[in-house]
Amino acid sequence: MSKRQNNREEVFVKILDAAEIEFGLKGYNGASLQHIAERAGLPKPNIIYYFQSKANLYKQVLDQTLMGWNDLLDQASIDDDPAQVLDGFIRVKLKQSFEKSVASRLFAMEVIGGANHIGDYLKEELRPWFMSRVALLQGWMDAGKMQQRDPASLIYMIWSTTQHYADFEAQILALNGTESLNEEDLKRVGDTISSIILAGCGLSLPTQS
Repeated sequence: MSKRQNNREEVFVKILDAAEIEFGLKGYNGASLQHIAERAGLPKPNIIYYFQSKANLYKQVLDQTLMGWNDLLDQASIDDDPAQVLDGFIRVKLKQSFEKSVASRLFAMEVIGGANHIGDYLKEELRPWFMSRVALLQGWMDAGKMQQRDPASLIYMIWSTTQHYADFEAQILALNGTESLNEEDLKRVGDTISSIILAGCGLSLPTQS
């Protein structure tokens, strides 16, 4: 990668990071390209050059969040061990909720508000991906690798259980009497969630290396 390409990538990421925070704090209507530019330490024309509009930038932030959430499950195939894949998926998703809670809450606000800005994306892009993962889980079940369960409900359960630690972070910290969640919490929560979900599918928790 050339120095110029590397600089473009850095600027692109810087804008997305600033936009994630600004949209997360103020929502779509409250955020402005000017404030995002100031948070990124860049001129406003740079934002327009890379993303054309606030709507497109917002969609890019949400798309980046979804891609990060589902990357591990996206790579899985029928030949893989479902216990390994599901355990890894749960732990990666939980780690992202611990570390990127703003992004999760932003996505939650968008969907609760009717998915006005990403409705087409959910139907045209996420749904085909989702149905392919439902088919993968069903394939594992039909092959006798795991118990028969409703695969769509299983994915929803993993999404909702792990995202709870981001979307309801303030409540969890208040009830736990702590100011933040750490690596020990991540391990403890991950072990608990993964063992319960896997047991419900007739699977055992993989041995942790």
